[in-house]
Formats: sequence, C-alpha cells, structure tokens
Amino acid sequence: MANSSDNKHNDNPQQGKWNKRYQQATSANEPALVLRENRHLLPPHGQALDLACGLGGNALLMAQSGLTTQAWDISDVAIATLQRLALEQKLPLTPQCVDLEQQSLPTAAFDVISVSGFLDRLLCPSICTALKPDGLLFYQTHTLAKTTDASGPSSASFLLKDGELLSLFSELVPVVYREERDCGDLHKGLRNQAYLIARRPL
Repeated sequence: MANSSDNKHNDNPQQGKWNKRYQQATSANEPALVLRENRHLLPPHGQALDLACGLGGNALLMAQSGLTTQAWDISDVAIATLQRLALEQKLPLTPQCVDLEQQSLPTAAFDVISVSGFLDRLLCPSICTALKPDGLLFYQTHTLAKTTDASGPSSASFLLKDGELLSLFSELVPVVYREERDCGDLHKGLRNQAYLIARRPL
C-alpha cells in the first residue's frame, strides 16, 4: 500500500476538493457518534480500518482503544495532518492516501471497520468481505429524510433512504441500529443521520 508521500492524485478533482476543505485544519474531527456511544463494543485488540477517514477522529479513537489502525482517505492534506497527530500521540495508527476508486479492499483483513459521513453503495459488498469473521462494522452517515437544517451532501445519491443501511449490509448481523427520523422531540437525539453496528458471521 502506498502512503501519502508516494501515492498522490494531483490530477484528481475529488482530491483537490477535499484538500481545499482540510487545508486549514490543525486537529482531528470529533469521532462519529456511533463510535463514541458504543466504544465499549470495540475488541481490546486487533486490526482496524477507518475508511474515508478525513481528519481521522474515528481512527484516533480506535487506535487509542488499542487497535492497530489504518486510516485511508483521498486527501493527502488530511493524511499529513493525521500522520502528525499519530506521531505526537505515539499511536498504532498508519494513515494512507488512497483513492477508493483505484484501491480494492483486502479480504478478511480487519476486526473493525469504521465509516462516517461517506456513502458509496458500490463499496458496501467489499466492506463486508474486508471484515474478518466476527468482525464489526461501525457505519454512520446522512439520511435523505431531514427533520432540521443540517450539514451534509445535497445530492440524494449520497443520502440514505429509510432503513437503507440495513439492506446495504444485509449479509452482516445487526448489533445496534439507530435511525430516529421524525419521531418525538426533533431537537433531541440523532437526527438527519442513521448508524449501524453489524457483525460478519463466523
């Protein structure tokens, strides 16, 4: 696997878009709620991957929890920031600049995979097979149904339909699923997003 120093995608407009977003960042983003609320479900050791990691909040949390963690993203700017943070904290974390349209996921390689704020439906089968048997997926992203003004993609192509996470990862066994939609007090709880924790069968 190439790292950020030898796998640049300078002619890739997607990389330019994300580099611009991360250019001024000096710290990681907050880990996704699916990990913060369910950190106790992480195994005490093993191999983890933060896919489309951005500034690596999920990756840092998993590495801090004792997992040997890879963090993949197309933005070499984000990866450079995350490399610095990993070195400063002396974490078992390897950030790598990866274009997911060019790099395939290895089979049965990870005990944990986290994905947040990212949706490529074509990748979902590969994410499932990249988990080891009994491995866990932590996935959270934006939904098509909006109950409040919220950030996130404007295109429906990158937004989940009602219950879609469960169908996208139907070959996994659900452990935790949360999608609160328009129920109850709209100013509380998880709105405009859904999350899933699911396990690959033995």
